[in-house]
Amino acid sequence: MATLQLQNITKSFGPTPILKDVNLSIEDKEFVVFVGPSGCGKTTLLRIVAGLEIATEGSIIIDGKDVSRDHPIDRGISMVFQSYALYPHLSVFENIAFPLRVAKRPEEEIKDRVHKAAAILQLEERLQHKPGQLSGGQRQRVAIGRSIVRNPKVFLFDEPLSNLDAALRGDMRVELSKLHKSLDTTMIYVTHDQVEAMTMADRIVVLNGGVVEQCGTPMELYLHPRNKFVAGFIGHPRMNFVPAMVSRVDDDGLHLRINEHNTMCLPVASEGIRSGDHVELGIRPEHMQLDEEGPIAMHVEVLERLGAHSMAYGKINGSDPFCASLPAMAEVREGTTVRLSIKPENAYVFDENGIALQRLGALQPA
Repeated sequence: MATLQLQNITKSFGPTPILKDVNLSIEDKEFVVFVGPSGCGKTTLLRIVAGLEIATEGSIIIDGKDVSRDHPIDRGISMVFQSYALYPHLSVFENIAFPLRVAKRPEEEIKDRVHKAAAILQLEERLQHKPGQLSGGQRQRVAIGRSIVRNPKVFLFDEPLSNLDAALRGDMRVELSKLHKSLDTTMIYVTHDQVEAMTMADRIVVLNGGVVEQCGTPMELYLHPRNKFVAGFIGHPRMNFVPAMVSRVDDDGLHLRINEHNTMCLPVASEGIRSGDHVELGIRPEHMQLDEEGPIAMHVEVLERLGAHSMAYGKINGSDPFCASLPAMAEVREGTTVRLSIKPENAYVFDENGIALQRLGALQPA
């Protein structure tokens, strides 16, 4: 069993605050991903859990024990870093065995644990190789194997795939998800890549400026973002944001004027919103449809044909950047203008403070 509670974690470097009153509970065997832009505090938070940084304020509780002042080796955690940190002169076997040799474990136990880890990571035929003879993905698996042999309560991963090429990152995402299921243990994973977060996590913690913006399952964050930041960060390509003005509020929801000639009625809660208020309309690219009568006119500047679909990038209203996911064989060309529509149920509205207004009804198929 390995539960983890972060209680009122604050961290400052001199006068600069990095983390601000972070509270989080992680359940046994959960795969939790910390995600956010560079500088948001996610790696600092992971290092505080590991004991490589000490929180200015707050407590870290692992399995009911306060480990805030414990040495890293006494916390029951193991960390895999962005750099593989392998010893180039040692074999794969000795790299994996290194923490056990430091702990002076018996030779038979070392052999048993190393071979078990190698079997899990499909490294059995590479145990006598040196790191320089391995691919990037294999080297990362060796680094993971070195963590596995310690039988930690909690695995910590600090952007472990960032040094790999795109295809290998995709393969390793699958391997790490399978590893989590086979080890049946608690894992915390840090990344700035929201695709990694969406595909691997049981729950995602979105950080921004040292603050937890929202925590939930991948689909909770995708379908019900709390604010504009989360809405723009979760989902790929990112959500479009279009300035709009409230023209009328009635029982049907909000009537928004999105340009000189078009309005849309959106089924969202309108408490506190009045006619004349300025808001932002949130539209995901995958929810756009080609429609000759559509209210959105987009000037296409770049068209990416990706096989299964095409991504169109351009502007609406003369200056607002916009992206739409279109059918692969759509008759669209760069330099032309297309008209688009969206089902009102699929649109989001954010008030002047960037807070999402509650949507009424479920998301509809695109």
